[in-house]
Amino acid sequence: MRREGCSNKFDLRKFFEDQTMRGMIETSDLKVELTPKPIEPSWIIEGNPVAQWCVLSKSADGLASTMIWECTEGKFNWYYDFDETIMILEGSIMLENDGMRPTRYSAGDVIFFRHGAHAKWHVEGRVRKLAFCRTTQPFILGFAMRAFNKLKRMIASSDKGPSASLVGSA
Repeated sequence: MRREGCSNKFDLRKFFEDQTMRGMIETSDLKVELTPKPIEPSWIIEGNPVAQWCVLSKSADGLASTMIWECTEGKFNWYYDFDETIMILEGSIMLENDGMRPTRYSAGDVIFFRHGAHAKWHVEGRVRKLAFCRTTQPFILGFAMRAFNKLKRMIASSDKGPSASLVGSA
């Protein structure tokens, strides 16, 4: 027996639309309360840098996050176990590694560190950055996820016009 307004049929398009529209937009303020995030002591080269942070957002799959990070003066090594794109909000730093001579970056500069990178940081006074971090995946898993997401977009938007995107289709 079928009731009015109910269906036993699973609507895949409706399912994907509901999933993509739920919680799609989050907002945050850059004026956040930071908590201590000590630098690994064996990485510190000079001074007593004090680092603090606040996670602003995390992706549903836990592979990406956005955070504010701040640090006082000092020199230290940093080893990246995920991709990280940063934008310096305040202050300045000198960065160097084996393949790069010391270079100064300050407010407004954007830097991308690949998973596996190593950099020597020299914080001059104090620095505050906005960081976008993403855990990398094995190629085959990333390919499967892109295919799944493309299929999801095709199903969810088959009756709509093309969607706008800053990063294009993947």
